[in-house]
Amino acid sequence: MLIDYLRLILFAAALLAGVQLPGFIDQYAKRVSAHQIEVAIDFRAFQETADRYFGGSVEALIAHHAASTDPPFRDEAVAIRTMYQRLLALRAELAALRAPLIAQLLHVALRPDREILAETRAAYSYTVPLNPSAIACGIAAGTLVALGIEALFRGIWRLLRSATRSRVYVGESPR
Repeated sequence: MLIDYLRLILFAAALLAGVQLPGFIDQYAKRVSAHQIEVAIDFRAFQETADRYFGGSVEALIAHHAASTDPPFRDEAVAIRTMYQRLLALRAELAALRAPLIAQLLHVALRPDREILAETRAAYSYTVPLNPSAIACGIAAGTLVALGIEALFRGIWRLLRSATRSRVYVGESPR
């Protein structure tokens, strides 16, 4: 009976944690979007220069800066490249977050932008949304935890039963 209550408590905890997942993904996506907008605004002048002088090729602009004999101009090539790579990475991150919810969950779990993930975790505000994706995530998380606990208990029970039986067969009395 105590095990049944423990299973219910763990199911409820997993359900509540699972309900948080879509909200967390949403907050993460909003942070990615905000970073992307900021970098795009900062990068706009370089893109305009690339459009004006290099047919829109940012790589050509970077190469031109890198080939300069003027050290500050050469150093600027590194800054432009870094900003451009960050802009491309944030665009790719946003594209990954336009996928279905399960793909978003896997992306954030396996290949997130670590800096933005840490920001999101630090500023996350817990919510209990009652929308279909949150309910589905909550039920799925609760069910997976309940099944995992059930499998663990059954495995322990079988090990204990087989250990007890083997002692009986050898001539020992079970304790």
